[in-house]
Amino acid sequence: MIMSTSNSQVKNLQQLLKKSKTRNAQDVFVAEGMKMFQEAPKEQIQKVYLAKSLYEEKGTDFLGGLESEVLSDQVFAAVSDTKTPQGILFVLRQYHYTLEDMLEGEAPHLLLLEDLQDPGNLGTIMRTAEGAGVDGIILNRTAVDMYNPKVIRSTMGSVYRMPFLYAEELTEVLPVLKQKGIRTYAAHLGGKNCYDREDYRSGCAFFIGNEGNGLSRELSSKADVRIRIPMQGKLESLNAAVAASILMYEVYRQRR
Repeated sequence: MIMSTSNSQVKNLQQLLKKSKTRNAQDVFVAEGMKMFQEAPKEQIQKVYLAKSLYEEKGTDFLGGLESEVLSDQVFAAVSDTKTPQGILFVLRQYHYTLEDMLEGEAPHLLLLEDLQDPGNLGTIMRTAEGAGVDGIILNRTAVDMYNPKVIRSTMGSVYRMPFLYAEELTEVLPVLKQKGIRTYAAHLGGKNCYDREDYRSGCAFFIGNEGNGLSRELSSKADVRIRIPMQGKLESLNAAVAASILMYEVYRQRR
């Protein structure tokens, strides 16, 4: 049992939770909680860490033979990223998808997220994307890290199943989308048509912008069509995750 926060494994866990550079260097990420563990593909898990209290309650049989380590409750609390730790966290190998993985279907449905910064927004978008049947999510390098613990927690397990990738610039993937006949739509205040006036039954990709600044002029100018979500009152925009959800489920509705 590990009893000290000075232990090298504990220090490494803390760095993995805090720094994307460390996660990427080791090609891993950390997830926490029983639901996240139960849904995780076991072949992706490198090692499991249990709080002493959970170990005494459940043992290790439920881990299915995965390598594990027991931490004192105090040490586990020190390394946990949650206010009320559930007593289990684990290290998984990162996922590596390609654009081709997302374009295998007859009518790919994609999201392109530019400079998204809020971990909760990204996690919610991932979770909603799985529910709406999205084929993949593409982010630019300055967007929030998908393996940020707050993003992982917000996905509620969808991070295990929803393909995603990062591009240096989103504009670099547009020629491939065009070649595949995928029509691109920018959610924009100056949109020509209301979002539900378009036909999304063929391949489509939506551009969703930064929470504060929206889409850059450069990216929005490259969309095939600008669309708008109607709003009343004095609102200038919707939350990025809400806007993305509305658009994703319109595609789902049309394709049912």
